[in-house]
Amino acid sequence: MIDLAQHTSLGSALRAALDQFADETCLIEADRERENHRWTYGEFKARALPLASYLQSHGFKPNARGAIIMTNQSRWSVAAYAIFHSGGVLVPLDYKLSAPEHLASLKHSQAEVLVTEFHMWRAITQCAGFGELTHLKTVIVTDPPKKGDLLNATPFDEARADGEPTFVQRQRDDWACIVYSSGTGGRPKGCVLTHNNYLEQCASLTSLYPFWPGVRYLSILPTNHAIDFMVGFLGPFVCGATVVHLRTLRPEFVREAFTRYQITYVALVPLILKNLQAGLEQRFAELPPFKRFIFERLKALNKMLTRERPNLNLSRKLLSQVHAAFGGELRAIFTGGTFCDPQIIQFFYDLGIQVSIGYGLTEAGTSITLNDLNPFRADTVGRPLPGMQVEVRNPDAEGIGVVAVRSNTVMSHYLDDPELTAETIQHGWLITGDLGRFDATGHLQLFGRAKNMIVTEEGKNVYPEDIENAFGKLPVKEYCVFAANYIWPERSMLGEKLVIVLRLNEGQTFTDELKRQLAQMNSTLLNFKRVSGYVIWDEDFPRTASMKIKRIALADAMRAKVDRQAALQEL
Repeated sequence: MIDLAQHTSLGSALRAALDQFADETCLIEADRERENHRWTYGEFKARALPLASYLQSHGFKPNARGAIIMTNQSRWSVAAYAIFHSGGVLVPLDYKLSAPEHLASLKHSQAEVLVTEFHMWRAITQCAGFGELTHLKTVIVTDPPKKGDLLNATPFDEARADGEPTFVQRQRDDWACIVYSSGTGGRPKGCVLTHNNYLEQCASLTSLYPFWPGVRYLSILPTNHAIDFMVGFLGPFVCGATVVHLRTLRPEFVREAFTRYQITYVALVPLILKNLQAGLEQRFAELPPFKRFIFERLKALNKMLTRERPNLNLSRKLLSQVHAAFGGELRAIFTGGTFCDPQIIQFFYDLGIQVSIGYGLTEAGTSITLNDLNPFRADTVGRPLPGMQVEVRNPDAEGIGVVAVRSNTVMSHYLDDPELTAETIQHGWLITGDLGRFDATGHLQLFGRAKNMIVTEEGKNVYPEDIENAFGKLPVKEYCVFAANYIWPERSMLGEKLVIVLRLNEGQTFTDELKRQLAQMNSTLLNFKRVSGYVIWDEDFPRTASMKIKRIALADAMRAKVDRQAALQEL
Protein backbone atom coordinates (compact mmCIF):
# COMPACT_ATOMS: atom_id res chain seq x y z
CA MET A 1 0.00 0.00 0.00
CA ILE A 2 1.08 3.55 -0.69
CA ASP A 3 2.07 5.37 2.52
CA LEU A 4 -0.62 8.02 2.54
CA ALA A 5 1.10 9.96 5.30
CA GLN A 6 3.79 10.88 2.77
CA HIS A 7 1.32 12.54 0.41
CA THR A 8 -0.50 15.85 0.54
CA SER A 9 -3.07 15.23 -2.20
CA LEU A 10 -5.10 12.54 -3.92
CA GLY A 11 -3.27 13.28 -7.15
CA SER A 12 0.09 12.62 -5.51
CA ALA A 13 -1.01 9.34 -3.89
CA LEU A 14 -2.67 8.06 -7.08
CA ARG A 15 0.34 9.07 -9.18
CA ALA A 16 2.65 7.07 -6.89
CA ALA A 17 0.31 4.06 -7.12
CA LEU A 18 0.34 4.09 -10.93
CA ASP A 19 4.14 3.80 -10.84
CA GLN A 20 4.53 1.38 -7.93
CA PHE A 21 1.90 -1.07 -9.23
CA ALA A 22 2.54 -0.54 -12.95
CA ASP A 23 2.36 -4.25 -13.84
CA GLU A 24 -0.60 -5.14 -11.61
CA THR A 25 -4.11 -5.38 -13.06
CA CYS A 26 -5.89 -2.12 -12.33
CA LEU A 27 -9.28 -2.13 -14.05
CA ILE A 28 -11.48 -4.72 -15.69
CA GLU A 29 -14.63 -3.52 -17.41
CA ALA A 30 -17.34 -6.09 -18.08
CA ASP A 31 -20.64 -5.58 -19.88
CA ARG A 32 -22.92 -8.59 -19.50
CA GLU A 33 -21.00 -11.61 -20.85
CA ARG A 34 -18.45 -9.45 -22.70
CA GLU A 35 -15.24 -8.09 -21.18
CA ASN A 36 -14.54 -4.68 -22.69
CA HIS A 37 -10.97 -4.34 -21.48
CA ARG A 38 -8.43 -5.23 -18.82
CA TRP A 39 -5.80 -2.61 -17.95
CA THR A 40 -2.71 -2.65 -15.79
CA TYR A 41 -1.87 0.42 -13.73
CA GLY A 42 0.70 1.30 -16.36
CA GLU A 43 -1.91 1.09 -19.10
CA PHE A 44 -4.31 3.20 -17.05
CA LYS A 45 -1.60 5.86 -16.75
CA ALA A 46 -1.02 5.76 -20.51
CA ARG A 47 -4.70 6.59 -21.04
CA ALA A 48 -5.06 9.20 -18.31
CA LEU A 49 -2.04 11.40 -19.00
CA PRO A 50 -3.00 12.36 -22.59
CA LEU A 51 -6.40 13.43 -21.25
CA ALA A 52 -4.68 15.54 -18.58
CA SER A 53 -2.55 17.10 -21.34
CA TYR A 54 -5.69 17.85 -23.32
CA LEU A 55 -7.35 19.55 -20.34
CA GLN A 56 -4.29 21.66 -19.63
CA SER A 57 -3.88 22.63 -23.28
CA HIS A 58 -7.49 23.87 -23.20
CA GLY A 59 -6.92 26.16 -20.25
CA PHE A 60 -7.74 23.92 -17.28
CA LYS A 61 -5.83 25.55 -14.41
CA PRO A 62 -5.08 24.43 -10.84
CA ASN A 63 -8.13 24.75 -8.60
CA ALA A 64 -10.49 24.85 -11.60
CA ARG A 65 -13.50 22.57 -11.30
CA GLY A 66 -14.13 19.53 -13.46
CA ALA A 67 -17.46 17.68 -13.35
CA ILE A 68 -18.15 14.06 -14.30
CA ILE A 69 -21.59 12.66 -15.10
CA MET A 70 -21.25 9.04 -16.20
CA THR A 71 -22.55 5.59 -15.50
CA ASN A 72 -20.30 2.96 -13.91
CA GLN A 73 -17.27 2.57 -16.20
CA SER A 74 -13.49 2.83 -16.36
CA ARG A 75 -13.51 6.16 -18.17
CA TRP A 76 -14.94 7.72 -15.00
CA SER A 77 -11.73 6.86 -13.13
CA VAL A 78 -9.55 8.00 -16.03
CA ALA A 79 -11.27 11.39 -16.10
CA ALA A 80 -11.08 11.77 -12.31
CA TYR A 81 -7.36 11.06 -12.28
CA ALA A 82 -6.73 13.53 -15.14
CA ILE A 83 -8.51 16.24 -13.12
CA PHE A 84 -6.54 15.47 -9.95
CA HIS A 85 -3.24 15.25 -11.87
CA SER A 86 -3.91 18.76 -13.17
CA GLY A 87 -4.62 20.13 -9.70
CA GLY A 88 -8.33 20.50 -10.33
CA VAL A 89 -11.35 20.10 -8.07
CA LEU A 90 -13.57 17.15 -8.95
CA VAL A 91 -17.37 17.58 -9.07
CA PRO A 92 -18.86 14.04 -9.18
CA LEU A 93 -22.52 14.27 -10.15
CA ASP A 94 -25.16 11.54 -9.96
CA TYR A 95 -26.04 10.41 -13.48
CA LYS A 96 -29.53 9.38 -12.33
CA LEU A 97 -30.59 12.96 -11.69
CA SER A 98 -32.52 14.90 -14.29
CA ALA A 99 -30.94 17.24 -16.82
CA PRO A 100 -32.28 20.37 -15.03
CA GLU A 101 -30.72 19.12 -11.78
CA HIS A 102 -27.42 18.51 -13.56
CA LEU A 103 -27.60 22.01 -14.99
CA ALA A 104 -28.25 23.50 -11.53
CA SER A 105 -25.21 21.75 -10.07
CA LEU A 106 -22.98 22.71 -13.00
CA LYS A 107 -23.99 26.34 -12.53
CA HIS A 108 -23.57 26.28 -8.78
CA SER A 109 -20.18 24.55 -8.87
CA GLN A 110 -18.89 26.83 -11.65
CA ALA A 111 -17.43 23.79 -13.41
CA GLU A 112 -15.18 24.66 -16.36
CA VAL A 113 -14.89 21.08 -17.62
CA LEU A 114 -17.59 18.45 -18.05
CA VAL A 115 -16.97 14.79 -18.91
CA THR A 116 -20.21 12.97 -19.60
CA GLU A 117 -22.10 10.66 -21.94
CA PHE A 118 -23.38 12.25 -25.13
CA HIS A 119 -27.08 11.65 -24.46
CA MET A 120 -26.74 13.34 -21.05
CA TRP A 121 -24.97 16.32 -22.59
CA ARG A 122 -27.67 16.63 -25.25
CA ALA A 123 -30.36 16.67 -22.53
CA ILE A 124 -28.51 19.40 -20.62
CA THR A 125 -28.24 21.59 -23.73
CA GLN A 126 -32.01 21.42 -24.15
CA CYS A 127 -32.74 22.72 -20.65
CA ALA A 128 -34.14 26.18 -20.06
CA GLY A 129 -31.31 28.32 -18.71
CA PHE A 130 -28.58 26.41 -20.54
CA GLY A 131 -27.33 29.69 -22.00
CA GLU A 132 -26.35 30.80 -18.50
CA LEU A 133 -23.69 28.07 -18.36
CA THR A 134 -21.06 30.55 -19.56
CA HIS A 135 -18.23 29.28 -17.35
CA LEU A 136 -18.23 25.79 -18.96
CA LYS A 137 -15.30 25.85 -21.39
CA THR A 138 -14.63 22.22 -22.28
CA VAL A 139 -17.08 19.35 -22.75
CA ILE A 140 -15.93 15.78 -23.42
CA VAL A 141 -18.48 13.11 -24.28
CA THR A 142 -18.42 9.34 -24.51
CA ASP A 143 -20.20 7.35 -27.21
CA PRO A 144 -21.08 10.28 -29.51
CA PRO A 145 -23.02 9.65 -32.74
CA LYS A 146 -20.84 8.81 -35.72
CA LYS A 147 -22.49 11.58 -37.68
CA GLY A 148 -24.30 14.62 -36.43
CA ASP A 149 -23.91 17.66 -34.25
CA LEU A 150 -21.69 17.07 -31.21
CA LEU A 151 -23.05 20.28 -29.66
CA ASN A 152 -19.55 21.74 -29.23
CA ALA A 153 -18.29 18.68 -27.38
CA THR A 154 -15.19 16.56 -28.05
CA PRO A 155 -15.37 12.75 -28.22
CA PHE A 156 -13.64 11.14 -25.24
CA ASP A 157 -11.27 9.10 -27.43
CA GLU A 158 -10.16 12.25 -29.23
CA ALA A 159 -9.55 14.28 -26.06
CA ARG A 160 -5.80 13.72 -26.14
CA ALA A 161 -2.78 15.96 -26.46
CA ASP A 162 0.89 15.18 -26.98
CA GLY A 163 3.51 15.96 -24.40
CA GLU A 164 3.85 15.20 -20.71
CA PRO A 165 1.19 17.03 -18.67
CA THR A 166 2.33 19.10 -15.74
CA PHE A 167 1.69 17.40 -12.42
CA VAL A 168 0.21 19.98 -10.06
CA GLN A 169 0.77 19.31 -6.39
CA ARG A 170 -1.95 20.32 -3.98
CA GLN A 171 -1.87 20.68 -0.21
CA ARG A 172 -3.98 18.79 2.28
CA ASP A 173 -6.25 21.75 3.04
CA ASP A 174 -6.95 22.41 -0.64
CA TRP A 175 -10.30 21.42 -2.09
CA ALA A 176 -10.45 17.95 -3.63
CA CYS A 177 -14.17 17.52 -4.43
CA ILE A 178 -17.48 19.33 -4.38
CA VAL A 179 -20.08 16.64 -3.69
CA TYR A 180 -23.78 17.37 -4.08
CA SER A 181 -26.73 15.83 -2.32
CA SER A 182 -29.03 13.65 -4.40
CA GLY A 183 -31.70 16.32 -4.58
CA THR A 184 -30.61 19.61 -6.11
CA GLY A 185 -33.79 20.91 -7.72
CA GLY A 186 -34.21 23.76 -5.28
CA ARG A 187 -31.17 24.78 -3.29
CA PRO A 188 -27.94 23.02 -4.36
CA LYS A 189 -25.93 21.75 -1.41
CA GLY A 190 -22.33 21.29 -2.43
CA CYS A 191 -20.14 19.70 0.24
CA VAL A 192 -16.55 20.91 -0.14
CA LEU A 193 -14.20 18.08 0.85
CA THR A 194 -10.44 18.52 1.07
CA HIS A 195 -7.58 16.25 0.12
CA ASN A 196 -6.96 15.75 3.83
CA ASN A 197 -10.56 14.59 4.33
CA TYR A 198 -10.13 11.81 1.79
CA LEU A 199 -6.57 10.79 2.70
CA GLU A 200 -7.49 10.46 6.38
CA GLN A 201 -10.64 8.50 5.56
CA CYS A 202 -8.78 6.15 3.22
CA ALA A 203 -6.08 5.46 5.81
CA SER A 204 -8.72 4.78 8.45
CA LEU A 205 -10.79 2.37 6.34
CA THR A 206 -7.86 0.39 4.94
CA SER A 207 -6.55 -0.14 8.47
CA LEU A 208 -9.67 -2.22 9.15
CA TYR A 209 -10.23 -3.73 5.71
CA PRO A 210 -6.93 -3.81 3.84
CA PHE A 211 -6.61 -4.22 0.08
CA TRP A 212 -3.55 -5.57 -1.72
CA PRO A 213 -2.49 -6.67 -5.22
CA GLY A 214 -4.65 -9.63 -6.15
CA VAL A 215 -7.73 -8.40 -4.32
CA ARG A 216 -10.69 -7.89 -6.66
CA TYR A 217 -13.37 -5.37 -5.84
CA LEU A 218 -16.66 -5.57 -7.74
CA SER A 219 -17.86 -2.07 -8.60
CA ILE A 220 -21.63 -2.07 -9.07
CA LEU A 221 -22.44 1.33 -7.60
CA PRO A 222 -21.64 4.39 -9.72
CA THR A 223 -18.28 5.85 -8.74
CA ASN A 224 -19.84 9.22 -7.88
CA HIS A 225 -21.44 7.42 -4.89
CA ALA A 226 -19.43 8.21 -1.75
CA ILE A 227 -18.93 4.53 -0.92
CA ASP A 228 -17.72 3.49 -4.36
CA PHE A 229 -15.52 6.58 -4.73
CA MET A 230 -13.62 5.45 -1.64
CA VAL A 231 -13.69 1.63 -1.77
CA GLY A 232 -14.05 1.28 -5.54
CA PHE A 233 -11.52 3.89 -6.62
CA LEU A 234 -9.21 5.49 -4.04
CA GLY A 235 -8.81 2.50 -1.68
CA PRO A 236 -8.08 -0.16 -4.32
CA PHE A 237 -5.80 2.14 -6.33
CA VAL A 238 -3.49 3.12 -3.47
CA CYS A 239 -3.24 -0.58 -2.55
CA GLY A 240 -2.63 -1.98 -6.04
CA ALA A 241 -5.89 -3.97 -6.08
CA THR A 242 -8.14 -4.66 -9.07
CA VAL A 243 -11.47 -2.94 -9.66
CA VAL A 244 -14.03 -4.82 -11.77
CA HIS A 245 -16.52 -2.38 -13.27
CA LEU A 246 -19.78 -4.11 -14.09
CA ARG A 247 -21.90 -2.12 -16.54
CA THR A 248 -25.15 -3.92 -15.85
CA LEU A 249 -27.25 -4.59 -12.76
CA ARG A 250 -29.12 -7.56 -14.19
CA PRO A 251 -29.02 -10.22 -11.43
CA GLU A 252 -27.77 -13.06 -13.63
CA PHE A 253 -24.71 -11.06 -14.73
CA VAL A 254 -24.01 -9.85 -11.19
CA ARG A 255 -24.02 -13.47 -10.00
CA GLU A 256 -21.79 -14.52 -12.88
CA ALA A 257 -19.29 -11.73 -12.08
CA PHE A 258 -18.69 -13.11 -8.57
CA THR A 259 -17.61 -16.49 -9.88
CA ARG A 260 -15.93 -15.29 -13.07
CA TYR A 261 -13.68 -12.82 -11.28
CA GLN A 262 -13.51 -14.44 -7.82
CA ILE A 263 -14.50 -11.22 -6.13
CA THR A 264 -12.96 -10.35 -2.75
CA TYR A 265 -15.03 -7.32 -1.76
CA VAL A 266 -18.17 -5.59 -3.00
CA ALA A 267 -20.19 -2.61 -1.79
CA LEU A 268 -23.97 -2.71 -2.08
CA VAL A 269 -26.67 -0.30 -0.97
CA PRO A 270 -29.33 -1.91 1.25
CA LEU A 271 -31.86 -2.04 -1.59
CA ILE A 272 -29.61 -4.29 -3.69
CA LEU A 273 -28.74 -6.34 -0.62
CA LYS A 274 -32.44 -6.87 0.06
CA ASN A 275 -33.02 -8.02 -3.51
CA LEU A 276 -30.06 -10.39 -3.26
CA GLN A 277 -31.53 -11.86 -0.08
CA ALA A 278 -34.89 -12.40 -1.78
CA GLY A 279 -33.22 -14.25 -4.65
CA LEU A 280 -31.27 -16.52 -2.32
CA GLU A 281 -34.33 -17.29 -0.20
CA GLN A 282 -36.24 -18.31 -3.32
CA ARG A 283 -33.43 -20.63 -4.40
CA PHE A 284 -33.26 -22.20 -0.93
CA ALA A 285 -37.04 -22.71 -0.93
CA GLU A 286 -36.81 -24.56 -4.25
CA LEU A 287 -34.38 -27.16 -2.90
CA PRO A 288 -35.69 -30.73 -2.66
CA PRO A 289 -36.90 -31.52 0.88
CA PHE A 290 -33.88 -33.63 1.89
CA LYS A 291 -31.34 -31.13 0.57
CA ARG A 292 -33.27 -28.33 2.22
CA PHE A 293 -33.16 -30.23 5.55
CA ILE A 294 -29.38 -30.73 5.28
CA PHE A 295 -28.85 -27.10 4.30
CA GLU A 296 -30.86 -25.80 7.27
CA ARG A 297 -28.92 -28.03 9.70
CA LEU A 298 -25.57 -26.82 8.31
CA LYS A 299 -26.70 -23.22 8.48
CA ALA A 300 -27.80 -23.69 12.09
CA LEU A 301 -24.42 -25.24 12.95
CA ASN A 302 -22.58 -22.36 11.29
CA LYS A 303 -24.73 -19.87 13.16
CA MET A 304 -23.97 -21.54 16.50
CA LEU A 305 -20.21 -21.72 15.90
CA THR A 306 -19.90 -18.13 14.67
CA ARG A 307 -22.38 -16.48 17.00
CA GLU A 308 -19.95 -13.83 18.25
CA ARG A 309 -17.03 -13.98 15.81
CA PRO A 310 -16.97 -14.76 12.08
CA ASN A 311 -14.92 -17.75 10.96
CA LEU A 312 -14.68 -17.50 7.21
CA ASN A 313 -12.77 -20.72 6.63
CA LEU A 314 -15.24 -22.74 8.72
CA SER A 315 -18.26 -21.18 6.98
CA ARG A 316 -16.78 -21.89 3.55
CA LYS A 317 -16.48 -25.56 4.48
CA LEU A 318 -19.92 -25.94 6.04
CA LEU A 319 -21.77 -24.02 3.36
CA SER A 320 -19.44 -24.57 0.45
CA GLN A 321 -22.06 -24.33 -2.28
CA VAL A 322 -23.31 -20.97 -1.05
CA HIS A 323 -19.81 -19.55 -0.94
CA ALA A 324 -18.95 -21.07 -4.31
CA ALA A 325 -21.88 -19.16 -5.78
CA PHE A 326 -20.14 -15.97 -4.60
CA GLY A 327 -16.86 -17.00 -6.21
CA GLY A 328 -15.30 -18.69 -3.19
CA GLU A 329 -13.10 -15.68 -2.33
CA LEU A 330 -15.60 -13.16 -0.97
CA ARG A 331 -14.34 -11.73 2.31
CA ALA A 332 -16.95 -9.05 3.00
CA ILE A 333 -19.85 -7.06 1.61
CA PHE A 334 -19.82 -3.39 2.56
CA THR A 335 -23.10 -1.56 2.90
CA GLY A 336 -24.04 1.91 3.99
CA GLY A 337 -25.38 5.16 2.70
CA THR A 338 -28.57 4.47 4.62
CA PHE A 339 -29.83 2.23 7.41
CA CYS A 340 -30.01 -1.47 6.67
CA ASP A 341 -32.60 -3.72 8.28
CA PRO A 342 -30.81 -5.88 10.90
CA GLN A 343 -32.59 -9.03 9.69
CA ILE A 344 -30.86 -8.65 6.30
CA ILE A 345 -27.46 -8.42 7.98
CA GLN A 346 -28.30 -11.45 10.14
CA PHE A 347 -29.47 -13.46 7.12
CA PHE A 348 -26.11 -13.14 5.37
CA TYR A 349 -24.09 -13.60 8.55
CA ASP A 350 -25.85 -16.89 9.21
CA LEU A 351 -24.55 -18.04 5.81
CA GLY A 352 -21.02 -17.04 6.76
CA ILE A 353 -21.08 -14.02 4.46
CA GLN A 354 -19.82 -11.01 6.35
CA VAL A 355 -21.76 -7.81 5.80
CA SER A 356 -19.97 -4.84 7.30
CA ILE A 357 -22.41 -2.00 7.73
CA GLY A 358 -21.16 1.52 8.05
CA TYR A 359 -22.76 4.80 8.99
CA GLY A 360 -21.75 8.03 7.38
CA LEU A 361 -22.83 11.06 5.45
CA THR A 362 -21.29 13.11 2.68
CA GLU A 363 -20.40 15.90 5.08
CA ALA A 364 -18.13 13.51 7.01
CA GLY A 365 -16.48 11.70 4.11
CA THR A 366 -17.47 8.11 3.55
CA SER A 367 -17.94 6.55 6.99
CA ILE A 368 -18.18 7.62 10.59
CA THR A 369 -18.63 4.16 12.09
CA LEU A 370 -18.08 0.67 10.71
CA ASN A 371 -18.99 -2.71 12.10
CA ASP A 372 -15.73 -4.60 12.53
CA LEU A 373 -17.70 -7.79 13.41
CA ASN A 374 -15.80 -8.05 16.68
CA PRO A 375 -18.23 -8.99 18.10
CA PHE A 376 -20.95 -9.39 15.49
CA ARG A 377 -23.96 -7.12 16.05
CA ALA A 378 -26.70 -6.92 13.42
CA ASP A 379 -28.57 -4.12 15.22
CA THR A 380 -25.79 -1.51 15.23
CA VAL A 381 -23.73 0.46 12.73
CA GLY A 382 -20.49 -0.41 14.49
CA ARG A 383 -17.90 1.56 16.37
CA PRO A 384 -16.35 4.91 15.39
CA LEU A 385 -13.50 4.56 12.91
CA PRO A 386 -9.97 5.43 14.03
CA GLY A 387 -9.67 9.19 14.31
CA MET A 388 -13.42 9.76 14.75
CA GLN A 389 -14.82 11.47 17.81
CA VAL A 390 -18.53 10.73 18.09
CA GLU A 391 -20.87 12.13 20.73
CA VAL A 392 -24.57 11.80 21.47
CA ARG A 393 -25.84 15.28 22.34
CA ASN A 394 -28.66 16.00 24.79
CA PRO A 395 -29.65 12.36 25.40
CA ASP A 396 -33.09 11.58 26.73
CA ALA A 397 -33.93 9.12 29.49
CA GLU A 398 -33.16 6.23 27.12
CA GLY A 399 -29.78 7.67 26.17
CA ILE A 400 -30.95 8.71 22.68
CA GLY A 401 -29.80 12.06 21.34
CA VAL A 402 -28.42 13.78 18.25
CA VAL A 403 -25.21 12.29 16.88
CA ALA A 404 -22.32 14.76 16.49
CA VAL A 405 -18.94 14.05 14.89
CA ARG A 406 -15.52 15.68 14.94
CA SER A 407 -12.67 14.38 12.79
CA ASN A 408 -10.23 15.19 10.02
CA THR A 409 -12.77 13.81 7.54
CA VAL A 410 -15.46 16.43 8.20
CA MET A 411 -15.98 18.66 5.17
CA SER A 412 -14.63 22.17 4.95
CA HIS A 413 -17.99 23.85 4.27
CA TYR A 414 -21.02 24.03 2.02
CA LEU A 415 -20.15 25.86 -1.18
CA ASP A 416 -21.38 29.47 -1.09
CA ASP A 417 -23.63 28.82 1.89
CA PRO A 418 -22.12 30.14 5.14
CA GLU A 419 -25.51 30.10 6.89
CA LEU A 420 -26.08 26.38 6.31
CA THR A 421 -22.43 25.68 7.15
CA ALA A 422 -22.81 27.44 10.50
CA GLU A 423 -25.96 25.42 11.25
CA THR A 424 -24.26 22.14 10.42
CA ILE A 425 -20.73 22.56 11.81
CA GLN A 426 -20.59 24.04 15.30
CA HIS A 427 -17.24 24.60 17.00
CA GLY A 428 -15.67 21.93 14.80
CA TRP A 429 -18.45 19.39 15.40
CA LEU A 430 -20.66 18.16 12.57
CA ILE A 431 -24.26 17.96 13.79
CA THR A 432 -25.61 15.01 11.80
CA GLY A 433 -29.32 15.36 12.56
CA ASP A 434 -29.50 11.61 13.21
CA LEU A 435 -30.72 10.20 16.51
CA GLY A 436 -28.62 7.52 18.17
CA ARG A 437 -27.07 6.12 21.31
CA PHE A 438 -24.06 4.03 22.27
CA ASP A 439 -24.56 0.63 23.83
CA ALA A 440 -22.38 -0.88 26.55
CA THR A 441 -19.88 -2.26 24.00
CA GLY A 442 -19.36 1.10 22.28
CA HIS A 443 -21.48 0.29 19.23
CA LEU A 444 -23.67 3.04 17.82
CA GLN A 445 -27.37 2.36 17.36
CA LEU A 446 -29.53 4.64 15.20
CA PHE A 447 -33.17 5.45 15.95
CA GLY A 448 -34.37 8.05 13.47
CA ARG A 449 -33.76 11.57 12.22
CA ALA A 450 -34.08 14.93 13.89
CA LYS A 451 -34.04 16.75 10.53
CA ASN A 452 -36.39 17.08 7.60
CA MET A 453 -34.57 14.62 5.35
CA ILE A 454 -34.79 10.96 4.44
CA VAL A 455 -32.22 8.55 3.09
CA THR A 456 -33.59 6.00 0.66
CA GLU A 457 -32.63 2.34 0.39
CA GLU A 458 -30.42 3.33 -2.55
CA GLY A 459 -28.45 5.65 -0.29
CA LYS A 460 -29.98 8.80 -1.77
CA ASN A 461 -30.27 11.86 0.45
CA VAL A 462 -33.63 13.49 -0.22
CA TYR A 463 -34.26 16.97 1.10
CA PRO A 464 -38.02 17.58 0.81
CA GLU A 465 -37.54 21.27 0.00
CA ASP A 466 -35.65 20.27 -3.13
CA ILE A 467 -38.54 18.43 -4.78
CA GLU A 468 -41.35 20.93 -4.21
CA ASN A 469 -40.87 22.45 -7.68
CA ALA A 470 -42.51 19.35 -9.18
CA PHE A 471 -45.84 20.45 -7.67
CA GLY A 472 -45.63 24.10 -8.73
CA LYS A 473 -48.77 23.94 -10.91
CA LEU A 474 -50.95 22.27 -8.30
CA PRO A 475 -54.11 24.45 -7.96
CA VAL A 476 -53.99 24.90 -4.18
CA LYS A 477 -53.25 27.91 -1.98
CA GLU A 478 -49.94 26.53 -0.69
CA TYR A 479 -48.14 23.28 -0.04
CA CYS A 480 -45.04 21.96 1.69
CA VAL A 481 -43.17 18.65 1.60
CA PHE A 482 -41.94 16.91 4.77
CA ALA A 483 -40.38 13.69 5.87
CA ALA A 484 -43.20 12.00 7.78
CA ASN A 485 -40.86 10.99 10.59
CA TYR A 486 -39.90 14.64 11.02
CA ILE A 487 -43.49 15.60 11.82
CA TRP A 488 -44.33 12.43 13.74
CA PRO A 489 -41.01 11.03 15.02
CA GLU A 490 -40.71 7.26 15.17
CA ARG A 491 -37.80 5.41 16.69
CA SER A 492 -36.95 3.70 13.44
CA MET A 493 -34.68 4.17 10.43
CA LEU A 494 -36.95 2.00 8.31
CA GLY A 495 -39.97 2.95 6.23
CA GLU A 496 -39.05 6.60 5.81
CA LYS A 497 -41.57 8.46 3.65
CA LEU A 498 -42.15 11.87 2.14
CA VAL A 499 -45.56 13.53 2.49
CA ILE A 500 -47.01 16.66 0.94
CA VAL A 501 -49.06 19.00 3.14
CA LEU A 502 -51.79 20.82 1.22
CA ARG A 503 -53.54 24.05 2.20
CA LEU A 504 -56.56 24.33 -0.08
CA ASN A 505 -58.03 27.58 -1.40
CA GLU A 506 -61.03 29.10 0.40
CA GLY A 507 -64.08 26.94 -0.37
CA GLN A 508 -62.02 24.37 -2.27
CA THR A 509 -62.46 20.63 -1.66
CA PHE A 510 -60.03 17.81 -2.33
CA THR A 511 -61.64 16.19 -5.37
CA ASP A 512 -60.69 13.08 -7.30
CA GLU A 513 -59.47 15.36 -10.10
CA LEU A 514 -57.14 17.21 -7.71
CA LYS A 515 -55.85 13.89 -6.42
CA ARG A 516 -55.26 12.76 -10.02
CA GLN A 517 -53.24 15.91 -10.75
CA LEU A 518 -51.21 15.39 -7.59
CA ALA A 519 -50.46 11.78 -8.56
CA GLN A 520 -49.52 12.79 -12.11
CA MET A 521 -47.05 15.44 -10.91
CA ASN A 522 -45.66 12.98 -8.42
CA SER A 523 -45.06 10.44 -11.20
CA THR A 524 -42.68 12.85 -12.97
CA LEU A 525 -40.21 12.53 -10.09
CA LEU A 526 -37.60 9.81 -9.85
CA ASN A 527 -38.80 6.89 -7.74
CA PHE A 528 -36.74 7.79 -4.70
CA LYS A 529 -38.09 11.35 -4.64
CA ARG A 530 -41.81 10.62 -4.84
CA VAL A 531 -44.14 11.50 -1.97
CA SER A 532 -46.00 8.58 -0.45
CA GLY A 533 -49.00 10.42 0.90
CA TYR A 534 -50.72 13.74 1.56
CA VAL A 535 -52.15 15.70 4.46
CA ILE A 536 -54.94 18.30 4.14
CA TRP A 537 -54.13 21.18 6.51
CA ASP A 538 -56.89 23.65 7.44
CA GLU A 539 -54.78 26.66 8.44
CA ASP A 540 -52.49 29.06 6.57
CA PHE A 541 -48.83 28.11 6.86
CA PRO A 542 -46.78 30.20 9.31
CA ARG A 543 -44.31 32.37 7.42
CA THR A 544 -41.35 34.64 8.09
CA ALA A 545 -41.25 38.35 7.24
CA SER A 546 -39.71 37.38 3.89
CA MET A 547 -42.65 34.96 3.32
CA LYS A 548 -40.61 31.77 3.73
CA ILE A 549 -42.52 28.89 5.32
CA LYS A 550 -41.60 28.30 8.94
CA ARG A 551 -41.16 24.57 8.52
CA ILE A 552 -40.33 23.85 12.14
CA ALA A 553 -43.37 25.79 13.39
CA LEU A 554 -45.64 24.07 10.86
CA ALA A 555 -44.35 20.64 11.84
CA ASP A 556 -44.82 21.45 15.54
CA ALA A 557 -48.41 22.58 14.92
CA MET A 558 -49.27 19.47 12.93
CA ARG A 559 -47.69 17.19 15.50
CA ALA A 560 -49.78 18.75 18.28
CA LYS A 561 -53.04 18.77 16.37
CA VAL A 562 -53.12 15.76 14.07
CA ASP A 563 -52.58 12.05 14.63
CA ARG A 564 -50.21 10.53 12.08
CA GLN A 565 -52.42 7.65 11.02
CA ALA A 566 -55.57 9.78 10.88
CA ALA A 567 -53.96 12.47 8.74
CA LEU A 568 -51.70 10.62 6.36
CA GLN A 569 -53.64 9.65 3.23
CA GLU A 570 -51.86 7.46 0.69
CA LEU A 571 -51.72 8.50 -2.95
